Amino acid sequence: MYKRQILKHLESFQHIKPETIPNIDLYMDQVTTFMDEHLKDTKRYPEDKVLTKTMINNYAKNNLLPAPNKKKYTREHILLLIFIYYFKNLLSFHDIEQLFRPITEKHFNRPEDMPLEDIYKEIFDQEESELSRIKTDIMDKYEHAQSAFADKDLDPEDLEYLRLFSWICGLSFDVYLKKQVIEQLIDDLTETDPGKKKK
Repeated sequence: MYKRQILKHLESFQHIKPETIPNIDLYMDQVTTFMDEHLKDTKRYPEDKVLTKTMINNYAKNNLLPAPNKKKYTREHILLLIFIYYFKNLLSFHDIEQLFRPITEKHFNRPEDMPLEDIYKEIFDQEESELSRIKTDIMDKYEHAQSAFADKDLDPEDLEYLRLFSWICGLSFDVYLKKQVIEQLIDDLTETDPGKKKK
């Protein structure tokens, strides 16, 4: 049951295509509506909000997002908000700020350099190609968990739960280690710019 549900959920994963982002600048209410509509399938619960005015203000306050122009947000703002949406459950605001700083300084609203949209397309093209490998890895962990506790005398309900617990632990350990690597890479990025180390 769990295996089928997880595969179905992974198959439904789709990112926002740049061509769906309006070519006109948007007010904050329009931005939140756009994000809610296009990322609604990623919400854990129906009542969850993908993005709120408070969130946007917090992102700007914490230097994750450049200020709007006359209260309007560009396509580039929306591209950054999409990145923030995926990073915010994994990294601290400080880490996201460190990671984004070269992007916002060199590629945000700078037509002479590589456009932010080109970076976005490249990143998400890579993610799509990785999805098959990720699904395989998740299912490998599932199969491994199904062989756990085979030598224990447990009632079927308890055995099912412990194998689910084992699968979740395997997935969590993977995420934990990758998070450690990501944080180390961000710390190394900060180290290369001594003037911008965490205070």
